[in-house]
Amino acid sequence: GEYVLYQEQNHEKWNSELIVKGEYFLNSSAKGNSISKYHLEAAIAYWHTRPVDNKEKWEQILQHYNMLLQLQYSPMAALNRTYAFAKVRGKEAALKEALKIDLKGNHLFHSLVGELYRGIDPQKVKEHLQIALSLSKTEAEKKLLQEKLDSLL
Repeated sequence: GEYVLYQEQNHEKWNSELIVKGEYFLNSSAKGNSISKYHLEAAIAYWHTRPVDNKEKWEQILQHYNMLLQLQYSPMAALNRTYAFAKVRGKEAALKEALKIDLKGNHLFHSLVGELYRGIDPQKVKEHLQIALSLSKTEAEKKLLQEKLDSLL
């Protein structure tokens, strides 16, 4: 019932059979001349199953988000893209991108922006995490955000 952040997950506990099955269906769907948002979302999910955390992985994820946003813009997809953008281009560049997204009333927006401010502006980290906490709706989200706030002390 708790969130386990991606970077804290034990990849050995992932279901490798389901990942292989997902790869099979992703490759099967690649036949043909058209690409849909579902193809791109599946490709992003595929890259998230790669346990190695390197620039190539995040560049692939970023490029798939770029294509997804060209095909069908969504503020949430743009927000998710910002995380990949930060991994490829750095937090300061990603902050500029994030602040363009109109999701100021969304806890995920403030949580990400708070994380992007880490190492840049400690007061902004705290400010955005507090806003995220006030906007979150589930106990698991609130617990995670409170732990992040407590770690700032």
